[in-house]
Amino acid sequence: MGSRLDWGVADVALWAIADQIDYHQVFINEVDNEPAAKAVDVVLTYLKKNIRYGLSVQLDSIEANKSDAKVLLEAICNKYATSIEKKQTPHLILDTTKSGIASETVKSFTQALGLPTISASYGQQGDLRQWRDLDEAKQKYLLQVMPPADIIPEAIRSIVIHMNITNAAILYDDSFVMDHKYKSLLQNIQTRHVITAIAKDGKREREEQIEKLRNLDINNFFILGTLQSIRMVLESVKPAYFERNFAWHAITQNEGEISSQRDNATIMFMKPMAYTQYRDRLGLLRTTYNLNEEPQLSSAFYFDLALRSFLTIKEMLQSGAWPKDMEYLNCDDFQGGNTPQRNLDLRDYFTKITEPTSYGTFDLVTQPTQPFNGHSFMKFEMDINVLQIRGGSSVNSKSIGKWISGLNSELIVKDEEQMKNLTADTVYRIFTVVQAPFIMRDETAPKGYKGYCIDLINEIATIVHFDYTIQEVEDGKFGNMDENGQWNGIVKKLMDKQADIGLGSMSVMAEREIVIDFTVPYYDLVGITIMMQRPSSPSSLFKFLTVLETNVWLCILAAYFFTSFLMWIFDRWSPYSYQNNREKYKDDEEKREFNLKECLWFCMTSLTPQGGGEAPKNLSGRLVAATWWLFGFIIIASYTANLAAFLTVSRLDTPVESLDDLAKQYKILYAPLNGSSAMTYFERMSNIEQMFYEIWKDLSLNDSLTAVERSKLAVWDYPVSDKYTKMWQAMQEAKLPATLDEAVARVRNSTAATGFAFLGDATDIRYLQLTNCDLQVVGEEFSRKPYAIAVQQGSHLKDQFNNAILTLLNKRQLEKLKEKWWKNDEALAKCDKPEDQSDGISIQNIGGVFIVIFVGIGMACITLVFEYWWYRYRKNPRIIDVAEANAERSNAADHPGKLVDGVILGNSGEKFEKSKAALRPRFNQYPATFKPRF
Repeated sequence: MGSRLDWGVADVALWAIADQIDYHQVFINEVDNEPAAKAVDVVLTYLKKNIRYGLSVQLDSIEANKSDAKVLLEAICNKYATSIEKKQTPHLILDTTKSGIASETVKSFTQALGLPTISASYGQQGDLRQWRDLDEAKQKYLLQVMPPADIIPEAIRSIVIHMNITNAAILYDDSFVMDHKYKSLLQNIQTRHVITAIAKDGKREREEQIEKLRNLDINNFFILGTLQSIRMVLESVKPAYFERNFAWHAITQNEGEISSQRDNATIMFMKPMAYTQYRDRLGLLRTTYNLNEEPQLSSAFYFDLALRSFLTIKEMLQSGAWPKDMEYLNCDDFQGGNTPQRNLDLRDYFTKITEPTSYGTFDLVTQPTQPFNGHSFMKFEMDINVLQIRGGSSVNSKSIGKWISGLNSELIVKDEEQMKNLTADTVYRIFTVVQAPFIMRDETAPKGYKGYCIDLINEIATIVHFDYTIQEVEDGKFGNMDENGQWNGIVKKLMDKQADIGLGSMSVMAEREIVIDFTVPYYDLVGITIMMQRPSSPSSLFKFLTVLETNVWLCILAAYFFTSFLMWIFDRWSPYSYQNNREKYKDDEEKREFNLKECLWFCMTSLTPQGGGEAPKNLSGRLVAATWWLFGFIIIASYTANLAAFLTVSRLDTPVESLDDLAKQYKILYAPLNGSSAMTYFERMSNIEQMFYEIWKDLSLNDSLTAVERSKLAVWDYPVSDKYTKMWQAMQEAKLPATLDEAVARVRNSTAATGFAFLGDATDIRYLQLTNCDLQVVGEEFSRKPYAIAVQQGSHLKDQFNNAILTLLNKRQLEKLKEKWWKNDEALAKCDKPEDQSDGISIQNIGGVFIVIFVGIGMACITLVFEYWWYRYRKNPRIIDVAEANAERSNAADHPGKLVDGVILGNSGEKFEKSKAALRPRFNQYPATFKPRF
């Protein structure tokens, strides 16, 4: 036994020695376990007063501290050696140590020396390290029954499963031992939880403790402790933590009520209840035998366990099951492998005892093939109450169910509605940046916002089951790191635990992933693109007239009238013209006299495909006509060519088509939003170019290089591009806009002399193009990155949101959201289709020719009316003799200024009848059957 100090640790041991006539039972106990010590004393008194049991028990006890294993082991071995010398060897070790050093010492001692033991230590299967790998023989006499304080925490597991709680903080005091529960309590349950002892230093320390737990995104709190501990914790909680998004659960071993100075709190309160059939027995023990140590549940458990243990030894001794030649090995004789072999089935007799209990019933494993330790306990009920605290006292307490103790026992709920009201609403804090169409303000919306991301988070909330509050980040930034390593925007909110979720068109960036986490992307890769003002060419119905300048049109018109007049003069004065040489051309089919009217008509029709008709007969007139034809051909050809070019050039005028085009010119200013991911991209590309240049410069100027090595670095041009360096410099000179509205305004205010191009996320610019007819996207996207939802680093929301987003993706729900906000949005502008190079001439530019037709038709109608009027109302001519004409002339001479109308000079008489017929008007020569139209 020279290695006795290498054994484990024990708290308290009490030896109970039993004999048929003079029972010597040996028992072991622990410091501060007053319910166990008191219960064993009551058992001895109870046996003395009830002689029907036939038991006379002599007790030897050992009490030791919880920290010094050496002292405790010495005390146990000394007491054990004395009993062997007195030949009062123990029949049973009754171990009421709880856990830790004391419990391990007792387990090591009993297992090494092979002493029959019944233990009430804390722990499930595998938690008792010294009894973890017992052989079959030792499993029959080294028994453990878990105390109520070790079973009650299992109620938390049942509550979490029933209410589907995703996070929990479990606070406990000294009345519970939770060291072995850290892993096993909520094992295989998707619940983030923290198990910690209640701060004992004071109210301020408890407030800080709860605040730290809240910063871990926990809103479900469980308090395991005495009524006094529960009261202290509740009074240390901020009033805001009793709102609907928090839940408080108080669980105790005591049977009293909670008192607290809280003004307004509703909690779940669980306390044990003795079975009805055992209440009389418990009352007798309390009044007659003074079993009054609190909590009653523990006192009754230790009483029933001790009594059952003593009765088990009695039954074994009376039935002859107890070996008569039991070998007891002294501590000094133990060599590590010489434990005495026991043919002792203590387990079988212990489970068969039928003695009534005083609080609950023992639930012991009776199947020999099933493990006993870690699965045997006392079964009892705990009442579930809804407790409302108002004005410092409990004003309303309603029982809504119960829980029967067990390792996997379900809640028995009578009022599910009340139970749901005790559940903390999972409310997450969302910070965002307004960016259409992802996030847009809408006072009529439930949360005050609408957009693609709002629909997305609502879909996720339906799957994950949570509610949220949403607000805009003060600086309107997604988050960038400054030169000092400090963050702003949403990233800072997540780092400071002020936000649970960052929502919006937030790009996944490597530096952001160092301090926060991102979900899987919810939107495809989005790059940076260019937005410019859409070029607008002014349309005109008479645009075909603007092909030539006004002075050219006037010159053409002057040439037209001059040529017509000249042709009339030549035809009038030329002796070879038709009107001056009628006899020569009397046999020609076409006889055309070129008066002024005919000359104007000839020159006009000569410019048309129809042609001018018969040309003048005289050579001079023909030369004028030929000259006019040549002039007209050149004018028409020039006009046609220039008209096509004029209508096309406006559609071909696109000064910038890519980022390279933008970088090469200086006429158009350009810049991204200040603090945006686009700004970060250009700034870093510029810095990288500068760094590469410095590296090349250092290499080329390195004196340690040989002439050959240096010659390999000698080039006339820089080997590193300075494209982004120049662009970043140009952006800084152009001044970066602070907001998207400012950027749009600068684009719209662009002129031919002071143009401005905005560089930003393609989704934002594409939406602006869809909702504004005067903006356009230029070039292809570059520096593409995905959009994702940001959460705190290490947050459980990452996995939950990932599963939800993938589910929505598989259901094609994300595509429906894109369709809704990019194609079917009511804010989309109905713009005219922009003219393309492949399109024809629009009606806005060629419609004037139709107006010309209508004007011509209108003038023809007016002429027709005039002709009708002239025909209908003019006087018919009459034929008179020359003599009459002379008389008329003399009469007219007497009345100067008065003209004789309708008179045709002629001769009367039969001789001149035929010639008079030729002078009659045509309307008098119509046949008798002719019916005039008017």
